[in-house]
Amino acid sequence: MTTTDDALVEPILDWYDTHQRDLPWRRPEASPWSVLVSEFMLQQTPVVRVLPVHEAWLQRWPTPAALAAESSGEAVRAWGRLGYPRRALRLHAAAVAITQDHGGEVPASYDDLLALPGVGDYTAAAVAAFAYGQRQVVLDTNVRRVLARAVTGVEFPARSVNRAERDLGASLLPEDAPTAATWSVAVMELGALVCTADRPRCDACPVRATCAWQAAGAPAYDGPPRPVQGYAGTDRQCRGRLLAVLRDTPGAVPRARLDAVWDAAEQRERALASLVADGLVVRTGDGRYALP
Repeated sequence: MTTTDDALVEPILDWYDTHQRDLPWRRPEASPWSVLVSEFMLQQTPVVRVLPVHEAWLQRWPTPAALAAESSGEAVRAWGRLGYPRRALRLHAAAVAITQDHGGEVPASYDDLLALPGVGDYTAAAVAAFAYGQRQVVLDTNVRRVLARAVTGVEFPARSVNRAERDLGASLLPEDAPTAATWSVAVMELGALVCTADRPRCDACPVRATCAWQAAGAPAYDGPPRPVQGYAGTDRQCRGRLLAVLRDTPGAVPRARLDAVWDAAEQRERALASLVADGLVVRTGDGRYALP
């Protein structure tokens, strides 16, 4: 690393030593399966909501094989109200693939992880780094925001990862693999707790003195409009209401039970059709609906 890199990496590593949260998937005894489950659950979902579901999930299914032995519908049911329930189907499919193709053990190689259902570049790199201590470029939203501000001098990164970001992330990785893995989680933690999207706590930042964004006067973001996701009244909310009926009811339910939870018939029909298309809901032979 260069002197400039040291000025960024070492203070963040020191800060992490003191300020890291005690999260079950980060503990020394955490299994690679625990890490993989956490990465699926943490996508677009805050840690505080994930913690109880992650604990219950690992108690019920402590191994990929345990989950693979049950139906995908049970995974959707246990997913509860975390949102984006297709993640539950993908995690179940990943458990099946791990059981069938990897002897029930979460693979360690980036390429094998990337080949699992529902696993993209970020998740493969994160599991390789956090579960196996490998030297990987891990670029989630928090990491990208920290690097955009501290190094590039802009408030927010581009909407999708680009080659320049990958090269920057690679250039900052310590050569020692365990230290690199710690750096990856440390910069992620800084983005989650200090260098947040809204109201960043710059006075508590360990690299404020060398932050390019601060040096530029913390200019406001002037790129393309950042998407703002609504929820109330959306198809996503409708899907959630319909899925809640099925999740909370053993067996299949008649269509009337689903019709009763959402008034807008056209939207309800569209949402139900999309749930069936996504494999989250199945229609039984007698015209009722159930989890798969």
